[in-house]
Amino acid sequence: MTLKKLVTSGVLGAAMLSQAYAGTLVINSNQSDPAPKQAWADMIAQFETENPDIDVKVNQYDHEGYKSVLRNWLVTSPPDVVFWFAGNRMKFFVDLGLFEDVSDVWANEGLNDSMSSTKASLSVDGKKYGVPYSYYQWGIYYNKGIFDKLGLSEPQTWDEFIAVCDALKANAITPITIGTKYLWTAAGWFDYLNMRTNGLDYHIDLMDGKIPYTDAGVRNTFANWKQLVDGEYFLENHASYSWQEAQPPMFNGEAAMYLMGNFLTPNFPEGMDFDFFPFPIIDPSIGRYEDAPTDTVHIPSRAKNKADARKFLAYVALPENQTKLNMALNQLPPNKYATAADNKFLTQGNEMLGSADGTAQFYDRDTDPAMASEGMKGFQEFMVHPERLDKILDNLERVRQRIFK
Repeated sequence: MTLKKLVTSGVLGAAMLSQAYAGTLVINSNQSDPAPKQAWADMIAQFETENPDIDVKVNQYDHEGYKSVLRNWLVTSPPDVVFWFAGNRMKFFVDLGLFEDVSDVWANEGLNDSMSSTKASLSVDGKKYGVPYSYYQWGIYYNKGIFDKLGLSEPQTWDEFIAVCDALKANAITPITIGTKYLWTAAGWFDYLNMRTNGLDYHIDLMDGKIPYTDAGVRNTFANWKQLVDGEYFLENHASYSWQEAQPPMFNGEAAMYLMGNFLTPNFPEGMDFDFFPFPIIDPSIGRYEDAPTDTVHIPSRAKNKADARKFLAYVALPENQTKLNMALNQLPPNKYATAADNKFLTQGNEMLGSADGTAQFYDRDTDPAMASEGMKGFQEFMVHPERLDKILDNLERVRQRIFK
C-alpha cells in the first residue's frame, strides 16, 4: 500500500483526521526538516507494506507551531501517535492524564533490556509512557593534538581530571572552553556534576522539585564545581561568548576541552585531531549517568486507534528500524542492539550510552521551564561570582517553593 501523506495545519485538520475510518492510523509529526521528514516517510511506507490492513495518515507541522498546539490536540481531538520528548516535557502531559501508559509495549518487545539507558526518562511512577527513537550524547570533546603534545591521557576520575587541568594551565593553555552568554551551557556542567556527585535518582527528584536547592547534596555539587572555578580552569570572560564563539579557542589550541553535545562535531576543522571522553567519575559508588536528550513517540490517552498505535510504537523500537532511521538522522539509536552510523563520535557515544546506568535529558528539559530559567541564571552567576553561592541557592529555593507547590 502506498503511503498517503496528508499535510494539514491547525486543530481542524487533526480533528477531521482523527475521525477517519477504522484501520487508519493518524500521526501528528514535528519532523518537518528535509532529512528527518524523508526518513520517517520511508519508515512509515515500510510499516504500511508490512501491515497492509493499516492506512497511515500523517499531519506534518513545523517545530515551533507543533509545540504551541500539541496540548490543544491532546485535550480536544487527539491523533493516534504524536512526536515529543522524554523527561519532564513528557511528564507534563502524563501528569495531565494525556499520554497513554505503554508499559505493555515495553514488556512485550523486551524494551526494558534493549532500551535500558533511556528507561528512566520514559518512566513516571514505574510506568512507561512512550518509546524513544533517537538521542545523542553529551561529554567532553578535546583537542587531541594538545593532549598528545603534553603526554596527557583521557581522565577517568575526578582527581585525574583536575591533574589534566593543572597540566594544561602549567603550559599556558586554558583547560576548558565554554560560552555562557545564553546560559544553557552552564546547565550542562550542573547536570554532570550533580549526577556524578549525587546520582540520577537524586538529580531527577531535584528536577521534580522534591529536594530543596539548599540541600547538602546540592551544596556538595557546587563544592566540586567551585574547584574548577577557583582553579581558573574555564575560559576567561565566558559570559560574553555564545557556545559557538567559545569553539575557536579549542580549534586554535588556546583551550583544550569542551563539555558539549555531539552537535559540536560537524564544526571541527578538517585536518585537526579531536576526540571524546565521558565526564569523569567523582564518586565510584555512584553509577555512570549521562545526559542524552531523547526524541520520542507517544500515544495520546484519548486516541481512537490505540491497537495500531501500539503496533507502530513496537515497530519504531525494532533495532533494524532504529538503525535505518538514525543513519538518516545522523544521531544515535536508543536500542542498544541497533547500529550507529560509521562515525567516530557516534560510535563512541553509542558505546557510552548503551552501557550507561541511566540517562537524564538536560536541565531545561528535565525541570519546570520557569525553574530552568532561574536555575540557569544562577549557574552562570556562580561561575562568575562563586562567593554569591548562598544568595544564589536561597533564591533558587524560593523559586522552587513557588513553582512546586
